[in-house]
Amino acid sequence: MASLIFLLIVAIGVPVFMFAKRAVRDARRKRLLNAPFPSEWENILKRNIAIYPHLPAELKKQLHGDILIFLAEKLFEGCEGLEITDEIKVTLACQACMLLLNRETKYYPTLQSILVYPGAYQAEKISTLGSQRVVEPSVRLGESWHRGEVVLAWDHALHGGIDFKDGHNVVLHEFAHQLDQEDGLSDGAPILNQRSSYVTWARIMSKEYEGLRENVSHHKKDVMDAYGATNPAEFFAVATETFFEKPKQLKQNHPDLYDELKWYYKLDPFEWLDNSK
Repeated sequence: MASLIFLLIVAIGVPVFMFAKRAVRDARRKRLLNAPFPSEWENILKRNIAIYPHLPAELKKQLHGDILIFLAEKLFEGCEGLEITDEIKVTLACQACMLLLNRETKYYPTLQSILVYPGAYQAEKISTLGSQRVVEPSVRLGESWHRGEVVLAWDHALHGGIDFKDGHNVVLHEFAHQLDQEDGLSDGAPILNQRSSYVTWARIMSKEYEGLRENVSHHKKDVMDAYGATNPAEFFAVATETFFEKPKQLKQNHPDLYDELKWYYKLDPFEWLDNSK
């Protein structure tokens, strides 16, 4: 009987504990959303994120709160002797949180830490050749794991923030992968608000992905980087980079894709262009 009572207490207690834990987390997030944003951090944003001064005031306010929450909940680790500074954390957090603006978010729930290298780093690329497992060195600028970590090269992440018009941004790219992977899959289909939305998403993304593959195979230039033709997951990440950094060109050349990303991200970067001239 005592064992049965203990099991009942445990069974009831675990959900209560989890509910209490979420309540504490939500209260902390609410407080951080309205907390003052340090002036020295805002100076970092003005210096390192070219688009930041041109964002509407309401988006800046949202961004400040999201950054405070992100920094409170995620661990940053320096690799190869890199010392993690406020500049590194705030610069990376700002770009990651731009993907969360105007949307209900769980703040990348499976992400625990961001590993930061000074520059491009070497990792192992594992493939199969017949029945043989092949391990080769691979130079990388970033990667996103399904659970636990995002890895970034600091010099390229900084350049991506300073040059916000070249269509290349490793932070936006890897955190788009995080959004894609929230359902446990890396397939170019992030979690959408309504089940019916997946039909339109699949139709537009498939058409645009095949169009990019066609352009790449015929060596035709596209506003999106050719790496997006690798697979649907990379297409979503590359399309996200282009949406934020080259909104005018993407809107002109791929209007359906632009509108779908505009619907998903609840943002219209094209509107920021008048303020960024």
